Amino acid sequence: MSYDTTNIFARILREELPCKKICEDANFLAFYTITPLAPVHALIIPKGAFTDAHDFNKNASEEEIVGFYKGVAKVTEILDLHKTGFRQISNCGINGGQEVPHYHIHILGGGKLGSMVSKSID
Repeated sequence: MSYDTTNIFARILREELPCKKICEDANFLAFYTITPLAPVHALIIPKGAFTDAHDFNKNASEEEIVGFYKGVAKVTEILDLHKTGFRQISNCGINGGQEVPHYHIHILGGGKLGSMVSKSID
């Protein structure tokens, strides 16, 4: 799959669309989702043009990978989730439920979270 430069996260990175920013650096941008599924629901996206987790893990540089995952730790500390726990989710591809074709991680927390995956399988 080739990278779609018109996806919503690419547009946020280019500042064509606003976001409620948590923090950022050269490797990532973290912001609150507009459709929260938990009391705290943040998104973390790499600054590079990666379609999904497989693309990122295979093609990102070591600096991009390390910087991105250190960003995940920074965000959980800023949101004070590292003490009580959180869920980290990355959907990959159609069957994985990925909706935006730009690699991203959801950080959910702020209270006890329910079941991770429903049992319905098509």
